[in-house]
Amino acid sequence: MNSELTTFYALIEDLDTAMMVTRRRDGHLRSRAMANQKPAAGADLWFVTAEGTNKLADVAHDPHVNLSYYRDANREWVSVSGMATISRDRPKLRELYQPDWAVWFPKEGDPRHGTADDPRMVLIGVQVHAAVF
Repeated sequence: MNSELTTFYALIEDLDTAMMVTRRRDGHLRSRAMANQKPAAGADLWFVTAEGTNKLADVAHDPHVNLSYYRDANREWVSVSGMATISRDRPKLRELYQPDWAVWFPKEGDPRHGTADDPRMVLIGVQVHAAVF
């Protein structure tokens, strides 16, 4: 799948947002915008979220996810299915950390808030099983 993954990465290279679809406990689907993170070992795709969010509960219940990307300029689209895992690995968080994450993790009294050591940050890694475009 290496050559397919290379093709996939090239397709989404300048697309910074994916719509992540998860399945809730009641079986209904839920979609939300997620910012792509830089490639790193351990998963094909990485996303950051806050501890306690519904998406973490959804992934814990059913790790199957769909990610969709769309480029309005030429109407290109990419749809990815895969398996998500939740990671609280602090070294991986520090490796992937970007200062702009502070927008989603504002200061709320803890000096670690908005930094790579923010305890509210959780990663979602996705192993891609299939992609169509």
